Amino acid sequence: MKEKFDITGMTCSACSARVEKKVAELEGVEEVNVNLLSNAMSVVFNDQTSVKKIISAVEDAGYGASLHAKRQAKKGAAVPTEDPAIAQQKSMKHRLIISLVFTIPLFYISMGHMWHVPMPAFLEGTQNAIAFAFTQFLLMLPVVYVNFSYFKNGFRNLWRRSPNMDSLIALGSTAAIVYGIFAIYKIGYGLGIQDMHLVHEYQMDLYFESAAMILALITVGKYMESRAKGKTSDAIRKLIDLTPKTATVIRDGQEQTIPVEEVLVGDYIRVKAGETVPVDGIITEGAGSVDESALTGESIPVEKKAGDPITGAGIVSSGYLVFQAKKVGDDTTLAQIIDLVEEASSSKAPIAKLADKVSGIFVPIVIGVAVLATVIWLLTGATFEFALSIGISVLVISCPCALGLATPTAIMVGTGKGAENGILMKSAEALETAHKVGTVVLDKTGTVTEGKPSVTDVLPTEGVPLSSLIQIAASLEQLSGHPLGNAIVEYANTQNIPFLQADGFQATEGQGISAVIDGKHYYAGNRLMMEMQKLPFQDLQSRAEQFAGEGKTPLFFANEEKLLGVIAVADPIKPTSRQAVSELTQMGIDVIMLTGDNAKTAEAIRQQAGIPTVISDVLPQEKEAQIRKLQEDGKVVAMIGDGINDAPALARADVGVAIGAGTDIAIESADVVLMRSDLLDVVSAIRLSHAVIRNIKQNLFWAFFYNSIGIPLAAGILFPAFALKLNPMFAAAAMSFSSVFVVSNALRLKWFTPRARSAAPATQEIKSSERNEEIVMQKIIHINGMSCPHCSNHVQQALNAIGGVEAVVELENKLARVTLTGAVSDDTLKQAVVDAGYEVVTIE
Repeated sequence: MKEKFDITGMTCSACSARVEKKVAELEGVEEVNVNLLSNAMSVVFNDQTSVKKIISAVEDAGYGASLHAKRQAKKGAAVPTEDPAIAQQKSMKHRLIISLVFTIPLFYISMGHMWHVPMPAFLEGTQNAIAFAFTQFLLMLPVVYVNFSYFKNGFRNLWRRSPNMDSLIALGSTAAIVYGIFAIYKIGYGLGIQDMHLVHEYQMDLYFESAAMILALITVGKYMESRAKGKTSDAIRKLIDLTPKTATVIRDGQEQTIPVEEVLVGDYIRVKAGETVPVDGIITEGAGSVDESALTGESIPVEKKAGDPITGAGIVSSGYLVFQAKKVGDDTTLAQIIDLVEEASSSKAPIAKLADKVSGIFVPIVIGVAVLATVIWLLTGATFEFALSIGISVLVISCPCALGLATPTAIMVGTGKGAENGILMKSAEALETAHKVGTVVLDKTGTVTEGKPSVTDVLPTEGVPLSSLIQIAASLEQLSGHPLGNAIVEYANTQNIPFLQADGFQATEGQGISAVIDGKHYYAGNRLMMEMQKLPFQDLQSRAEQFAGEGKTPLFFANEEKLLGVIAVADPIKPTSRQAVSELTQMGIDVIMLTGDNAKTAEAIRQQAGIPTVISDVLPQEKEAQIRKLQEDGKVVAMIGDGINDAPALARADVGVAIGAGTDIAIESADVVLMRSDLLDVVSAIRLSHAVIRNIKQNLFWAFFYNSIGIPLAAGILFPAFALKLNPMFAAAAMSFSSVFVVSNALRLKWFTPRARSAAPATQEIKSSERNEEIVMQKIIHINGMSCPHCSNHVQQALNAIGGVEAVVELENKLARVTLTGAVSDDTLKQAVVDAGYEVVTIE
């Protein structure tokens, strides 16, 4: 069982380490991750413990805990209406304003004599020392009051022997306040005995302004930190905001607008141009284009028609659609993406373990250093005031916050940025491991290739009619569900060839299929199946090898007596596959294609995609073994696939990457999901991992460097040689800056951008024996003047209106990809674009 909790009261990494340790000690808890940035905790536990026990353990550690808001909603409990991050930001802003309102005049009064600025008469002179001191005390009290949580949490955790950042602030501020009160009594005593030297000495050594300034500056840092923290989760908030509040459903023949939460599976929903799709479903009526960039990162709207799936959060760019709801609520694609991003953001990367170990002992060590430094200075003859200021400075400058925020801020921004670009990291560990990848293994079908094969050649043996071969082949393949078989079935449908009844269907893994038609056994498969059935295929062997050499897959068809013929099916590579392989190679990554195709077909695809190495004739169950073999050779392996047979290999790989259009089981087994089904996103995912890990290392370096320099400086190590001593107020400012610096550095990841997609598919000629060598040509038209989705839709409609033309317009790249199935001149294409109001640059 896995549950997520919201934690209150944590202020630094020492807090999160304490909570994590306390919960981990519970019997039955298998895994616990505490995220300081989001104030959240995820716990994996069994029946030996319960939610109640986990909450009690957190409370025993000195903090508050409750089920995550979304979990409460599922259980029917009331949930907070305001984002906790926003609420914290408002609270900090309120505390900051009050702190500054009283700290500024306090600072003016306490330091005014140094700057010779005008001062009220009742505060000037030794004779008014009590008024001078007591006024400062009164101005300090509101600052202490609004920031009392530092003292409450700090001393409570100190009492529980789990000191945190608040403990350091509370100790430092309290020491200053107590000494200030002591000074007031000494001033009163001095006035009573008329010892003006004693009065003047303590009048100049009041620490009320230091206590107030420490609290105010820490609050400034906390406010800036809360604002920056809010920005780190922008991606999640943007995803949440994508869901419309209402949906227009058709019930009993009437349209009615209802809250999206009330939409039921099976409801018919109407959406028109400009509206957002509320849930996932299947289109039943209408046609139009849908902008799915919020989910996939792809800016070009997708054309949709009846029978096509439609995903919630897409925006209808044009047209009118009615669809039947299939997934609602937490089952929609958007809801699952949000859960995925939240889960990854709150998970912990292995690199964070170092910071966790340090955080667990950091605060006690700092307290020890502060006490030791104070004692040493006293023993060396320094005044008590000097030694006290040293101790306060050490306490205040130490910053466990920077250590605690170094990793989660970068992880949250990185996973959010990935989600914006259609790259879903399922855990922080996957995000970290991706930067170590040295070998990328690619499945072929649907990964390197389009995954939508089509028939290219039909070659019957002598005496077998062409239509008869197609009929037998389609009758067998309609039962297989294999992509290659589907291509044959689709081709038979276009030829209006009827199917025959096939019984006794059997699939032989790694060979093919068989069935009984009209009392006779028929076989469809590769060369191995023909050999196993002892059927001669030598007459067509040379042509089959020729097809394979052209990158086509030859499928043999036979009955129990003889070979009937061969049908070649081609699956073209994706437009960006070659560019992706090239970029991976340039990054020093070995690229290997793993396929069940025969060696010749695999070699042809390898050459087209520019892949250095190919392993062919691999059975589905052998893919996992191939990944394991690479790992045993010491390689960190990423496996990219989309099918059910890829799931074991995806799970075995160090980083499993599922193509978004693939099967649910492949996505479930993977560590990274690519929504766009584009291999260039593999390059972007690895680059994003490099950027995040580099950012984390920068943050950790700063945190360790800051503390290793700041603490000795505050302890007065430079005073004997250079008379340099750190004032407690400057120490507080430095501490605040440290946390803000770490969070701000992580926010730089928002500037990460994937590499532009510049690859273009090669012009293809596909030949089919049964259609008199019909030629299908592809051309690319570069166009100027398109600036929005409406422009691209306009151009696309103009081109598709031409007979024999199928066009897809890419707004991002300012071009149209045109497939010609007839004789269409370049002048005709150019004129259509010009008539639509745009300029043709070139036609390739």
